[in-house]
Amino acid sequence: MNDQAVSAAGFQPRKILVTGGSGFTGINLIRFLLEKGVAIRSLDVAPFTYDDCRERIEVMEGDIRDPQAVSAAMKGIDLVIHTAMALPLYPEKDILTTGIDGTRLLLEQARDHGVRRFVHISSTAVYGIPDHHPLAEDDRLDGVGPYGHAKVEAESVCAEFREQGMVVPVIRPKSFIGPERLGVFALLYDWARDGRDFPMIGSGNNRYQLLDIADLCQAIWLCSTLPDETINDVFNVGAQEYMTMKQDWQAVLDYAGFGKKVRGFPAAPVIWALRILDRLGLSPLYRWVYETAATDSFVSIDKAQRILGYRPQYSNQDALIRNFQWYLQHRDEFANASGVSHRVPWKQGALGLAKKFF
Repeated sequence: MNDQAVSAAGFQPRKILVTGGSGFTGINLIRFLLEKGVAIRSLDVAPFTYDDCRERIEVMEGDIRDPQAVSAAMKGIDLVIHTAMALPLYPEKDILTTGIDGTRLLLEQARDHGVRRFVHISSTAVYGIPDHHPLAEDDRLDGVGPYGHAKVEAESVCAEFREQGMVVPVIRPKSFIGPERLGVFALLYDWARDGRDFPMIGSGNNRYQLLDIADLCQAIWLCSTLPDETINDVFNVGAQEYMTMKQDWQAVLDYAGFGKKVRGFPAAPVIWALRILDRLGLSPLYRWVYETAATDSFVSIDKAQRILGYRPQYSNQDALIRNFQWYLQHRDEFANASGVSHRVPWKQGALGLAKKFF
């Protein structure tokens, strides 16, 4: 559906508030929205550091848990796209208060300021560690750890406001990657760049669906512009084409050109070792990652395809290689950086020592 058709059939936002605009999702979304010709305001507790966009949008620094900052950010807005969240390596209190309290405050202020539509970016982490696949939107929710719990509760808050008459579509994306995405994926890219084999939890024969950030932006735009009655619901989004973990991640090693391989290790002892390292603060992986890495993880995107017209462009391998290409081009910019956000590499911890043996 082209932009004119969408505009005629649905809702054309004039000014959009993007929460978390300084993050990986936020900056990719802002660049996407700028191409659509809409006015944008970013709200994030972190500084906005993108020179290519800064003069083209309105930037506000503030915490989504701060009523004054949120109220100011809502003025003149007719669409909120809520991407802000404390990521899994943040302290538990920050994860819960940002994910739950921050979402409630944003919805309250959006309602009070007459905002017409509120698009909430959730996560397939709400399904926890499932016992079947593919997962559908009406499956049981059971988030693992503070991050998963916060995402489940935030969706419950969205449902409350939807029942009050607000239009609050919820998108549940699979783990998504693309330009600017580092985090846990920087482990694979670093080892591939250095010509190393890459260790995998389990055999790697499980199917693990990913999502390219460009396809997530497409789904967000559909939920931002289609008619109220079409989008006021919950939608899974992910890649349509994906193979096994071993096959998809091997594509990155093949692209690197050193002839290296993904090497699988028995899942149970590796997971136990990572649990211990996690408790000691020596693991770069959080629980939901290492507990699910050796299992199938994929969702049905039938509902989004049928109702929204969602059409993902990138396969798992396309998305991984596109991200790896960006990593190689920008490696010098973050060579000595590390942290807990998706925009910097996560510390390799004990895995950095293991790299010597691969």
